[in-house]
Amino acid sequence: MPPTAPSHLPMPADAPAVVPAATVVIFRNAAEGRPPELLMVKRSREMRFAGGAAVFPGGRVDPADYELARKLLPEEPEEIAAARIAGIRETLEETGLMIATRAPVSAAQAAAGRRMLLETGKLAPVLAHFGWELQPETLSFFAHWCPLRDKAFDTRFFVTNLGTGLVDIAVDATENTHLFWASASDALAMADRGEISVIFPTRRNLERLAQYGTYEEALKDIAAHPVARVHPGSEQRDEEEWIVIPDGHGYPVRGQTKASALRG
Repeated sequence: MPPTAPSHLPMPADAPAVVPAATVVIFRNAAEGRPPELLMVKRSREMRFAGGAAVFPGGRVDPADYELARKLLPEEPEEIAAARIAGIRETLEETGLMIATRAPVSAAQAAAGRRMLLETGKLAPVLAHFGWELQPETLSFFAHWCPLRDKAFDTRFFVTNLGTGLVDIAVDATENTHLFWASASDALAMADRGEISVIFPTRRNLERLAQYGTYEEALKDIAAHPVARVHPGSEQRDEEEWIVIPDGHGYPVRGQTKASALRG
């Protein structure tokens, strides 16, 4: 197996040439007694990665994200800091939701900020124009997935909590076709009924997230499982090839048959 690196470092030069990326799992309160809901986006079928699948908001880390991260989070490892910025930027771009700000941002302000972001492609001028101050630390580092193949996404997952569910969202029709809120267990049930499709990492993360009755439970579990890169592999089981992940990362289900897995 090619060498890998701790989660706060990029992949080494002699490993596959992967693409840094970030994903944000956004929680909101559901009706009393119900588990929290998560924001998911259904990607356009024309997209190269996970076309037609339901995923969490996110995307690749851009050079401008590193630049802003060095200014705002100089004490944090650059790879994690830049992924936080990318997750915030991609969430605004894909959903119209501005997360991780010190003061609340109205739906109208977020919509205006999104328009500017789509024009400039960078988050820094949007923050400066609207006077928004970020609190990137409100994104908790949750997981880190990286298939060991060239051009794969080296994705850092974060979680954050909106609390109230009274938020406005709007789909970015260039990459996505639908936005929806669902609990992790409901999203899994939708996938099992064929209403949505989910790629292998999304299913494993939904299964993990379905264990949590509250956001606080999620944070407690995250603290109990220090983040390290998850490298899916394969093994033979009863004459079938399975895609599997190692134990110890907090996932209750660690594999499925290759024939049944959507890999993006």
